[in-house]
Amino acid sequence: MRALVTGGAGFIGSHLCDRLLAAGFEILCVDNLLTGARHNVEHLASNPAFEFVEHDITRPFDAPADLVFHLASPASPKGYYRYPLETALTNAVGTSHLLELAHRQSARFLTASTSEVYGEPEVHPQPEGYWGNVNPLGPRACYDEGKRFAEAISMVYCRERGLDVRVVRLFNTYGPRMDPTDGRVVPNFIMQALRGKPLTVYGDGSQTRSLCYVDDIVDGLERVMLAEDQAGEVFNLGNPEERTVLEFAHLIRDLCGAESDIIHAELPVDDPSRRRPDISKARTVLGWEPRVSVEDGLQRTIEWFRDLIAHSPIESLWS
Repeated sequence: MRALVTGGAGFIGSHLCDRLLAAGFEILCVDNLLTGARHNVEHLASNPAFEFVEHDITRPFDAPADLVFHLASPASPKGYYRYPLETALTNAVGTSHLLELAHRQSARFLTASTSEVYGEPEVHPQPEGYWGNVNPLGPRACYDEGKRFAEAISMVYCRERGLDVRVVRLFNTYGPRMDPTDGRVVPNFIMQALRGKPLTVYGDGSQTRSLCYVDDIVDGLERVMLAEDQAGEVFNLGNPEERTVLEFAHLIRDLCGAESDIIHAELPVDDPSRRRPDISKARTVLGWEPRVSVEDGLQRTIEWFRDLIAHSPIESLWS
């Protein structure tokens, strides 16, 4: 069976390629390397079941595929603030092109959406049936409204053209291969702690996040795609264990063995105050829930970053 993975050289996409290859799939990995990195999949280049194509999905594309995993899009605030137009078009025009491809190929289609579609939530924790509270005019709209549109057009293809579409809303994910310069909580705190710098907490740190290790997320993606009779269904994937950002700062500093100070900076516009997934549906339908504890996952991630700092020119790898 042949799987097309867009955004396959990104953080989550590259781990998904690893998992699918191990499961016996042939993989076509497509990425324009805007925020992905070729070195994330270099270890797969010699595998005859793996093919990498550098391509921007906002331009038409065709290839044989039985499964289409659509993960292409900048995903960190730093990424979509830097590339707002590209982010919006990838989630709108790019998603449209891929849905057409899936329709031509009679392929099953999974769109990787985001917890950002819930915006500043008025319902907590967030279930799949919650419609969200998103600012459509704010600086984050290129991403969260882009993802909302990707969900909407995917469901149109499901209803009007009979395409087998599944939507996954990914909550905060972390692990090896994260871009250390992308500005998110985990790489920021780890890099600052390992370099002996102060840890920067935005706002007072009382905002919450629910961190899920990448191995658990790709397990969930595979389960959603391969589950039978789930066309048109939406699943939250994330860790329901909710902690404050300030708690994460103290935990990561301690796991790194650092003595860094913690400093505070202005909270970004539209930064959500709470984030916690309701994963009842994934538990019931898929038998899925996170297996890796936050402490264990962070320790694995810290060791990866420690090795990266020791052996790699970080800025050039993600430039």
